[in-house]
Amino acid sequence: MAFSVVSTPAHFHLPKKLTFRIRCCAASSVSTRSKSTRFDLKTYWTTLIADINNKLNEAVPVRYPELIYESMRYSVLADGAKRASPVMCVAACELFGGDRLAAFPTACALEMVHAASLIHDDLPCMDDDPSRRGQPSNHTVYGEDMAILAGDALFPLGFQHIVSNTPSDLVPEARLLRVIAEIARTVGSTGMAAGQFLDLEGGPNAVEFVQEKKFGEMGECSAVCGGLLAGAEDEEVDRLRRYGRAVGVLYQVVDDILEEKKNGKDENEKKEKKGKSYVKVYGVEKAMEVAEKLRSQAKQELNGFEKYGDGAVPLHSFVDYAVDRSFSL
Repeated sequence: MAFSVVSTPAHFHLPKKLTFRIRCCAASSVSTRSKSTRFDLKTYWTTLIADINNKLNEAVPVRYPELIYESMRYSVLADGAKRASPVMCVAACELFGGDRLAAFPTACALEMVHAASLIHDDLPCMDDDPSRRGQPSNHTVYGEDMAILAGDALFPLGFQHIVSNTPSDLVPEARLLRVIAEIARTVGSTGMAAGQFLDLEGGPNAVEFVQEKKFGEMGECSAVCGGLLAGAEDEEVDRLRRYGRAVGVLYQVVDDILEEKKNGKDENEKKEKKGKSYVKVYGVEKAMEVAEKLRSQAKQELNGFEKYGDGAVPLHSFVDYAVDRSFSL
């Protein structure tokens, strides 16, 4: 239910049409894009992945009953996890001058929530996916009963981790309450759960709602939580909300385009999955137009953070990477 990153095969690239049809309408946008291309996003991202992986390993130790914890760790610590939600949270926190140490507990909680949603999404009664991140899905290894329990356990553990590990000298309690409320709203009946429901039951006209709820909500929550931790103003939080939602959907739309074109090269490997996407409902060309619109929306929101100078560059870089996938993690 959250935005993800797929590695683009070396022999495959998005059509130039998708990459170059976007036009910047302001000189400041051009300037920031230039800085974004010079920013070493790969080093920034991989450094944070290492830190977050270490903290997640500590946050989810094996305890009694061991099998539940082993199932939880299997998904939370899966090889190849890109940690997009935690990294966006940290980047948003740092934009407003926050210390990344203040963001790490929430960043880890976001990954726990993300992992829990993926465990449940993959179940036979949901998306029925036997693999995740290049390895068997949780229920394939541990069984459906244990996968459900692991997901159920990860959601509250995330909240507990925030409360127990966020430094009180860096983040006032009032901010923490807003962060917890934001995550609860995101995973609840009006957030990702609603998106999954309509993905299973809704008609083709529900595709926009499904994409925003299943994927946009997590991107939105990740950016907003980072801003809240650092004390961003309400107007700034609203900008982060719109930015994160656009980026979350953008990642998934591009993922779907890449997957469709990859499958088109070898029909024997093509697999029809449950779920709704712009590609399935409207085709690749329409999905490319949606991606262009989302990229433009995300960039426009970031223009409102000009006063923070280079602090917004990582967030700009995430938008560009969502389309060009210029490196693998």
